[in-house]
Amino acid sequence: MGLLSNSIKRDVLRPGDHIYSWKNAYLYAHHDPQMKLGIYFGDEKVIHFTRGSGQEIGTGTVLDRLIFSLSPSRPSDNPCPKCGDQSRLDGVISSCIDCFLSGGYLYLFEYDVSPALFIAKPRGGTCTLAKPDPPEDVLHRASFLLLNGFGGYHIFKNNCEDFAIYCKTGLLVMTSLSVGRSGQAASFLAATSAIVSSPLRFLTTSFSGLAAVGYGMYCVSRLVSDIGVRRDVSKIPVERLVSSSGSIESEAVADLAKEN
Repeated sequence: MGLLSNSIKRDVLRPGDHIYSWKNAYLYAHHDPQMKLGIYFGDEKVIHFTRGSGQEIGTGTVLDRLIFSLSPSRPSDNPCPKCGDQSRLDGVISSCIDCFLSGGYLYLFEYDVSPALFIAKPRGGTCTLAKPDPPEDVLHRASFLLLNGFGGYHIFKNNCEDFAIYCKTGLLVMTSLSVGRSGQAASFLAATSAIVSSPLRFLTTSFSGLAAVGYGMYCVSRLVSDIGVRRDVSKIPVERLVSSSGSIESEAVADLAKEN
């Protein structure tokens, strides 16, 4: 894998790997059904968090249905012989790797990268400074959530990347002020606010100067939002996550306050 691409071949995948795929490279695409992230389970199977027809960006408005109508998908009258028709399914599901990729390219999400490599990556949502857990822990979380669910989909706070990162690390951002633990969500917000929110923009009026300032703010915003360096995270056992979903957040925040 290189600086610009985390491309990987199928024959070197290992159970517990966090994989992803997209068709429109370098575009923010959590709303696109062709942008997917999940956990490779072995035997050509992938467990991932998805959303059903009409909820592609999780707003619950007519905009979801409009985006869905413009997005390509496998025709329901020609379902996969292995998976069947999954076009209407939502939540945590298991798919064959062909259905998961949907014709897109295969990439491996990187963990425990250095700050320098993280900043050098031009796109967010491809790596993290967080350390991964052993594969058996990753597969246990993915299997448990396949049976019990991962809550409702939300574009910033609970999307397919969040699911995969939780399976790999057991970490959750536990604050109501969070914009989500997703690297893509954080990088998207960082990119849109880099120039507008930075007082450094007043130091230069040239396009190249503004671009340099904007890219610097974008990189810093991505770094401080990464789940591997944030302080508002807690390691939550998957059984507790599911059984105590109503009270888990307040308990975790209280625990973090005691630690600090």
